Amino acid sequence: MHLQKELILPCGAKLQNRIAKSAMSENMSPKHHGPTKSIVRAYQTWADGGAGLIITGNIMIDQKAIAEPGNVLVEDKSDFELLQQWANVVKDTNQHLWAQINHPGRQAIGAINTEVVAPSAVKTNIKGMSSVFKMPKALTEPEILEIIDRFGNTAAILKAAGFTGVQIHGAHGYLVSQFLSPLVNLRKDQWGGNLENRARFVIEVYRNIRKKVGNSFPIGIKINSADFQRGGFTEEESMEVVLLLDAEGIDLIEVSGGTYEQPAMTGANQKKSTAEREAYFMDYVEKVRKLLKTPLMLTGGFRTVATMERAIINEELDVIGIARPFTLYPDLPNRIFAGNLTHLDVPTPKTGIKMLDNGGFLDIKWHEAQIHRLGEGKNPNPKLGAFSVIGRNLLATIKQLLFKK
Repeated sequence: MHLQKELILPCGAKLQNRIAKSAMSENMSPKHHGPTKSIVRAYQTWADGGAGLIITGNIMIDQKAIAEPGNVLVEDKSDFELLQQWANVVKDTNQHLWAQINHPGRQAIGAINTEVVAPSAVKTNIKGMSSVFKMPKALTEPEILEIIDRFGNTAAILKAAGFTGVQIHGAHGYLVSQFLSPLVNLRKDQWGGNLENRARFVIEVYRNIRKKVGNSFPIGIKINSADFQRGGFTEEESMEVVLLLDAEGIDLIEVSGGTYEQPAMTGANQKKSTAEREAYFMDYVEKVRKLLKTPLMLTGGFRTVATMERAIINEELDVIGIARPFTLYPDLPNRIFAGNLTHLDVPTPKTGIKMLDNGGFLDIKWHEAQIHRLGEGKNPNPKLGAFSVIGRNLLATIKQLLFKK
């Protein structure tokens, strides 16, 4: 099976197979945003499942910029022992565990952040959630340079803890994505304006990390094929940015798309032809594949092993990224390689209330609840009720927000 073939990355590191568990926000870190035993337990379950690459949910790099109440924060070594336990789930295996590192920028919940920052003072506008987000303050250049340094510092701490690589979150409307977007980045200095200037932030983030972790440590990025917003970051611009990253020597480019204002990454409002083809952003991958030498990973929509295998055989991409199905099939690589899993059946939870069902928020929280079950040592529950998820999420959020007071 071609999915079982190893892949050698530009830095020399090897992935033992072509299946990756893509990042999903766990929201399992109450209190002071440290890693927990539950997170370790969930990742041990995924490690036992046989994926060549496992990528964590987004880890914050600055205590002043937390995206969600339950995010993990790594800005120093205060939780180093638990970080080591987390990294050790792949110790003495040939598997990789990469930490996804992120700064939310303007896409940070206002109630848990004293001040929200962004490239420019442009507010997040998610339908029905406008009150959740504050008007951000435009970053000064010294603040930009500090954030760049924070990416590198966090990566170095995670490497020391035993993680085998890092992934920059450059998609879905977070800070790196905001710098790339002409809708959000209205700056007139060297960090804004033309694409070269808008891409400067992500290039400098990569260079800072590379300087601090060395040439043999894998660095990847998750980047949008496009923002799918009128006047936003386009497919053509995305191709130019990945070419710049390719020239820098990045190790793996994961393709996604959309922001939480236009959530293409959840499969929302996808065309029938896209659903039938499975992979959401394959058209983009086919185009960009011809331009780069960097390995490509595509996440979003894969549901049949035949389609995954065909994509690798045809060399359309190098790594199959799977996210939500991993919450219901934590051992899916082992089952695929054993030949007893050919199709991933992933239910879509519904309440019957249009406002709750549309936009992907409920879907994200339902799968997040499955991750929590793994962290509690329980099996996934495909029949978990949508309303129970909403209730649990509301209660957990209230508790976390009260703790912050």
